[in-house]
Amino acid sequence: MATILHLVSEQDWETARSTGQWRPPSLDEEGFIHGSGNSEQALRVAQRLYAGRADMLVLEVETERLTHPLVVEPSRSGELYPHIYGPLDVSAVLRVLKLELDEDGGFSIPDL
Repeated sequence: MATILHLVSEQDWETARSTGQWRPPSLDEEGFIHGSGNSEQALRVAQRLYAGRADMLVLEVETERLTHPLVVEPSRSGELYPHIYGPLDVSAVLRVLKLELDEDGGFSIPDL
């Protein structure tokens, strides 16, 4: 079973759960949902974009359950990242984990 990771705030995830789909702003702005291929990528993204936020979650997404195309593409740095070209169905999410903020401001993902 192949999985990818996606970062989302607790409030945004609650909204997605109530509608059955997650449609972040990037879907309208860029045409896709950003993902990470592994925990190291997800932690780097979290540190770059969400530093200091204690309300972030990590969604573990089963790629076979996606109802929209998943494309692995290079970022500006050349590193490959998975992108979902459509809304993320809540039913594709296997686990929701709390992104832990430690005392020095870094993040960790427990249980992954």
